Amino acid sequence: MDALRISATANGQNYLPEYVADAAGLFEKAGLTVVARAKDPWTGVLDDLVSGEADLALGGIWVPGMLYGAEPRLTVVCQLNHQFPMAIVLREDIPAFDLAQLRGMTILAPGAGGSAPYAFTAGLIREQGIDPRDVTFIRDLSTRMLLDMYRAGTGDGIILDLTSAAQLQAAGGGTIVFRHLEAGGIMPNSVYYCLADRVDELADRISRFSACIAEAMTRMSADDPVVRAVLAERWPDADQELLRSVQAELAASQVWASAAFDPAAVGRWMGILADEKMVPTAPAFEDLVDTRFTRDLVAARA
Repeated sequence: MDALRISATANGQNYLPEYVADAAGLFEKAGLTVVARAKDPWTGVLDDLVSGEADLALGGIWVPGMLYGAEPRLTVVCQLNHQFPMAIVLREDIPAFDLAQLRGMTILAPGAGGSAPYAFTAGLIREQGIDPRDVTFIRDLSTRMLLDMYRAGTGDGIILDLTSAAQLQAAGGGTIVFRHLEAGGIMPNSVYYCLADRVDELADRISRFSACIAEAMTRMSADDPVVRAVLAERWPDADQELLRSVQAELAASQVWASAAFDPAAVGRWMGILADEKMVPTAPAFEDLVDTRFTRDLVAARA
């Protein structure tokens, strides 16, 4: 068995294909022993890559994008999320909501785990011809802290992962008025990347790993017994019916449609980062992604 060590930025329901691939024995069948751990703070994934503690990091593609041209040099090899599985919760329901109605509001956008909740939402706002500066964003804090602030009365709404948004709504803390899965289009949210100078060394293992991820994506139904078992094992204290409801919503979307990248979607996301002045210029798709590990997966799913 060949070892592959993963350092992840979180333990989230949107990462489920990896967990299912492990629980269903797909990695073992492919001759891989995959060991994954979540880092807190998430920036530890970069430390793990540099130190050699991890072979792959799992997190947002915005990290390789923002570090392009700097050290450590990173290469993206496989995609786990084809869309952005977040939502906006407002204290008051607004029928027929659209992003223009955020003007004048104060929205809490978690940022301690990454910049995507704010940056991608701001990009969608800008795509509609609205200036994101017309919305007051409170960011750069953890989800837990912003949830505590929201419950204490701060802000008109909050951006959350779909599971946390559903939990907040079920508790009477607000209404989900916007789902990025429905209106955000294709977006390479979570990806696997490694040190650029290790790609050739890891190539065979990455190829087998990517094929396992792609296979797991085909069995993400909330009714799948392995999926149910993983949900119960990883989140034993959560409302399992709510988790399965979120799971059904995720599975019905395109969030797990492909382990391969949409070059246009990568370009759009990098362009959003450039508009936010988070990168000096938007890196090209070819500068970030090594497609050799997912080309055959596209053909297999066509």
